[in-house]
Amino acid sequence: MIEEKEDACLESCSQTIIHREVIEEVKSSIPDDDSLQNVAELFKVLGDRTRTRILHALFASEMCVCDLAYLLGMTQSAISHQLRVLKQAKLVKNRKEGKVVYYSLLDDHVKAIFEQAFAHVKEEN
Repeated sequence: MIEEKEDACLESCSQTIIHREVIEEVKSSIPDDDSLQNVAELFKVLGDRTRTRILHALFASEMCVCDLAYLLGMTQSAISHQLRVLKQAKLVKNRKEGKVVYYSLLDDHVKAIFEQAFAHVKEEN
């Protein structure tokens, strides 16, 4: 299999050196396809501006659908739909207090992802 990759590299690379140790080390560290698919799906969910706005609001404070709708200038139905997507992606959780449902970020991992993303986009070259 590596021989096939060497042949392909010879045809398309300007370098003909294969660093087998590096290839084997990286190959052994690549996650399984299911894990890679789950990460790709997570980035798809995060790739929506509306959901990012909701996450940003929830990063600041736990909020109900009504408050999120008012804050973001959207309908409660639209907010509820996006919250369902975020909940299915395990990014938000909810709790019920009487008839009001409050949403918040699921855990510190979600907060860390969000903080890192903003740190990255604000980073100067």
